Amino acid sequence: MVGDMTVLGALKNIAVETVGKTTDALRIGNGLDARELQPVGWFAHGQAVEKLRASYEAIPPGENVRLAKKTSNLFRGRNQSTTPGLDVSGLGGVIAVDPVAGTADVQGMCTYEDLVDTVLPYGYSPTVVPQLKTITLGGAVTGLGVESACFRNGLPHEALIEMDVLTGTGEVVTCSPTQNVDLFRGFPNTYGSLGYAVRLKIELEKVKDYVELRHVRFHDVHALTETMEQIIETGEYDGEAVDYLDGAVFSLEECYLMLGRQTDEPGPTSDYTRDRIYYRSIQHPEGVLRDRLSIRDYLWRWDVDWFWASRAFGTQNPTIRRMWPRDLLRSSFYWKIIGWDRKYDLADRIEAANNRPARERVVQDIEVTPEHLPEFLEWFFHSCEIEPVWLCPIRIRGTGADGNELVGEGETLGADKEHPWPLYPLTVGQTWVNVGFWSSVPVDLLGKDAPAGAFNKLVEEKVSALGGHKSLYSEAFYDRETFEQLYGGSFPAQLKEVYDPQGRFPGLYEKTVDWA
Repeated sequence: MVGDMTVLGALKNIAVETVGKTTDALRIGNGLDARELQPVGWFAHGQAVEKLRASYEAIPPGENVRLAKKTSNLFRGRNQSTTPGLDVSGLGGVIAVDPVAGTADVQGMCTYEDLVDTVLPYGYSPTVVPQLKTITLGGAVTGLGVESACFRNGLPHEALIEMDVLTGTGEVVTCSPTQNVDLFRGFPNTYGSLGYAVRLKIELEKVKDYVELRHVRFHDVHALTETMEQIIETGEYDGEAVDYLDGAVFSLEECYLMLGRQTDEPGPTSDYTRDRIYYRSIQHPEGVLRDRLSIRDYLWRWDVDWFWASRAFGTQNPTIRRMWPRDLLRSSFYWKIIGWDRKYDLADRIEAANNRPARERVVQDIEVTPEHLPEFLEWFFHSCEIEPVWLCPIRIRGTGADGNELVGEGETLGADKEHPWPLYPLTVGQTWVNVGFWSSVPVDLLGKDAPAGAFNKLVEEKVSALGGHKSLYSEAFYDRETFEQLYGGSFPAQLKEVYDPQGRFPGLYEKTVDWA
């Protein structure tokens, strides 16, 4: 019997290895590896803008204007529409790179994957590269994109030098820190309620070939928070520079800070694009664990397994992972699975078949200050079984690379050095910590008669009680009064009077809460 089992095990391994080699040989979509991409140039960009304008004119008056775009990184639905959308098919590239000035002109629908592959050969990276490859530059600016460089570089829109925006009037308006300043400062966090970015000129930063990693283990969240604050203030840990800083909390007794330092020093690097899983490599019992990645693999370390969410699709099972096509170990494919689930209620059907309640999706990124971070984490881990959660500290820069103020006084906005971006008023000089959690809870977690979205509403209440905010890329349940207190007050409506007087785009509240 033992011999038979050994033979069967060997045959299974051979079969799995054969399937794995076959699927690895398949070239599917963009794959995982770097591609050689060239800027599209100004002529092609001009043609794409004309096509965009024509598609706007083709939308009947009175109808809402939307993008004709199949992909999204938003975890909220939207009401269906039969109206044709804006043709953005030619706006997905980098227009030009200036390696001397360290800047790039980029089209609004250019994904960070394409942006990185275009500028990295010049030795540059965007100042902040959000975690998932198919997030677009325009999306990160009109929404919020965060990553481990945010503690020193702020948010993606703080790298903006100039921007062209298709507004609700059908005009493409150029804005900058000195031109149409209200639009420039008011555009971040509008989520398409004011218009769409057509061209963005951004500051880049020089990067080195590798990232040296240190995963620092903590046994309580208070010690982690204290160390995080020290690193942000000094830019180093244990005498070694820190260029990238994020964290992972698996429980209140097992949490980590992941510290990255850029280096040109050659040496072996780890590979988390096949059998090994990045977030599992972080875990260790005590002290500091070192690792090394190429700069590109570091930037996309979370995309391969969608942080840790790929476990829901079975791809962290060793056998399934060995057979899974390598080119499909990426968030964009997991998004397709999510789409199938939404269409056919697959997850709820599975729960029902196993006599379990349906699940409430809990996909949120919130921000609190460090003084409130331990309290939020303790409340969260005592309130649900979602783990791990991601931590990403953020500091609004307030000044550009030249030391000058990023934004000036607007047409209606006064100069506000503390809150230069009014629709998501994080304070300059104040550290905020993004806490990301992406999973689900039983719909009856808070009781059999709990209303839809009950746990998400509880999260909103807790975050507000701690003086925090949450990103609006996912479901939101605020009433209008609370929403306006958190996200710019009357200023979004004032902007719409100027740049979208006919209401061609849904308002910010309608877009993010009512799913318009």
